[in-house]
Amino acid sequence: MDRLELGFWSFLVLLGMVFLRAPIGLAMLLCGFGGWYYAMNGNPVPLLAKLKSETYTTFSNYSLTIIPLFLLMGQFATLSGLSQALFKAAESFLGHRRGGVAMAAIGACAGFGAICGSSLATAATMSKVALPELRRYGYSGGFSTATLAAGGTLGILIPPSVILVIYAIITEQNIAKLFLAAFIPGILAALGYMLTISLYVRLYPDAAGTRAPVPMGDRWRALGATWPVLAIFGVVVGGIYLGWFTPTEGAAVGAAGTGLIAVVSRSLTWQTFKECLLGTGRTTAMIFFIVLGASFYNGFLALSGVPQFMADWVLAQDYSPWFVLSIILLFYLVFGCLMDSLSMILLTVPIFFPVISAMDFGMSPEHVAIWFGILVLIVVEVGLITPPVGMNLFIINAMDRETPITQTYKAVLFFVGSDILRVVVLVAFPAITLFLIPA
Repeated sequence: MDRLELGFWSFLVLLGMVFLRAPIGLAMLLCGFGGWYYAMNGNPVPLLAKLKSETYTTFSNYSLTIIPLFLLMGQFATLSGLSQALFKAAESFLGHRRGGVAMAAIGACAGFGAICGSSLATAATMSKVALPELRRYGYSGGFSTATLAAGGTLGILIPPSVILVIYAIITEQNIAKLFLAAFIPGILAALGYMLTISLYVRLYPDAAGTRAPVPMGDRWRALGATWPVLAIFGVVVGGIYLGWFTPTEGAAVGAAGTGLIAVVSRSLTWQTFKECLLGTGRTTAMIFFIVLGASFYNGFLALSGVPQFMADWVLAQDYSPWFVLSIILLFYLVFGCLMDSLSMILLTVPIFFPVISAMDFGMSPEHVAIWFGILVLIVVEVGLITPPVGMNLFIINAMDRETPITQTYKAVLFFVGSDILRVVVLVAFPAITLFLIPA
């Protein structure tokens, strides 16, 4: 068996291990380890040297330091009560409308996503705040849980985003430009979800109750309580874009800012501070182990020649670039039902990115890379709420045991439809994504 065949077989073995519920980081590490061992004809010396050098090379990447800092920022934001302030502000302006409390939950998720780069954390945090209110005003269980699961996906789309940082590292793109490119698609996602809610409550009027309007003075006071979120988002994302500091420095500023807010709100004690550090450490360790496994496995794939073979084969077929892009996005939609977003990015981007980069979309290579990254982020995000294995669905279901997950599945399909429509629009009109990116 030559190296190319070995590379293709390793991919099938890896998928088999994933379907057998093996941890994805361990599965990629073992497949990479086995592939290197076979390619080196059973000689363990080069393999052990590769393991040592790959580990150092991977974790000495300065850009990776942004991940624990953004995760810590999310931990502090959760602790400091900003999620409650965001939801109360959105609810005061939207709650009296038909489906308004659900729309407020989406708006609050978008705001919280601006200071928390994790989808699962956004879904879990906002569920604690919004789910009791949705229940209180007569919203059905399936509609409520589906809304919060969909809203949670905004955590990885609206910058800052941990997944975008990983994509930037893999493809060697500018993190600040990717954050900027995600901004308009993120706003479109939130608006699309609100329109979906409006449609749903018209089709199923009994799924949502009503509440009395809030006096205008109370609305503005509730909005004023959200100023820390706006300040942190403006300083972090604006500072990165304006060149005041690097993305890593911006993450550090954001973490320090949210920590200071937690101190001022008296929610940060020595015990909760240790819990924030431990939570950040556990999540960072999980992500870094997956990154190491992916780095080792993708290094083996490069040795086998699979990515280059795929790029050459696709070009030889003379397929339209738009057809190839559509097939890749469809692949992400299908496999997003079975794998988590980080694993999907780390496993597939090293294979698909060379294919997309070799095709002519009428744009500069940098713009193609940024546009493709946002599209991949969106379709991976759809996988978080797509039955049967959408991670956000299980997070929400674990927090609302009274609602059968089948009811959540039925309601969330409306939000999946909104996401697919958004993907079609962004594929057809790349300028929407690239509007804020310098030519």
